[in-house]
Amino acid sequence: MSSFSPEPRVAAAADRVQKPQARTAETRRRILSAATTVFGAKGYNKGSLIEIAELAGMTHAGVLHHFGSKDNLLIAVLEYRDDEDVAHLERHQAPTGDELLRHMLGTVRLNLTRAGLVQAYAVLSAESVTDSHPAAAFFRSRFDGLRRMIADAYATVAPEGTTEERLLAAASATIAVMDGLQVQWLHDETVDMPEAVEATIVGLIAWLRGAAQPL
Repeated sequence: MSSFSPEPRVAAAADRVQKPQARTAETRRRILSAATTVFGAKGYNKGSLIEIAELAGMTHAGVLHHFGSKDNLLIAVLEYRDDEDVAHLERHQAPTGDELLRHMLGTVRLNLTRAGLVQAYAVLSAESVTDSHPAAAFFRSRFDGLRRMIADAYATVAPEGTTEERLLAAASATIAVMDGLQVQWLHDETVDMPEAVEATIVGLIAWLRGAAQPL
């Protein structure tokens, strides 16, 4: 009876499959990092695939091989940025309910360590309102979903019977403050984003509960 065992050969075959996949994932991350830097510095229209390729240490054709087009790369950059917000969480999903409010504050603190991603988001979100921008649909969908998620979070701390319109107004105000603070912080790093966001959320909860003084 032969003592031959197929396990080593099977393992070697698995390595051959996994290593190219790992290399591909690393290459894509390198391209996304380079694109984030270029789009953040120059915007989508002025940032070129050639610059991105050079920064990533590869060819223009190599970038297109992995992403197909500049539009596809742009959306991948935006998705990459959102994925980074939840990369440290279980199942890579944002929490719900009032825990989401705490998570948003944690995200603001995290943003203090990643100016490049913050800059890319600020530039591309503002740019997306221009005519025929390829990220317009992405941002419309993102803001709609985010408003609803935050409104649901506020609903858990608001009095029963609080109207949807009021909850959505609180959600919109929260997003506006977070995004606006990012622009201020990019110009002046002494701006205390976490403090301002926490004050906003606490104030909005008081407003929803009727405890805030009207103007």
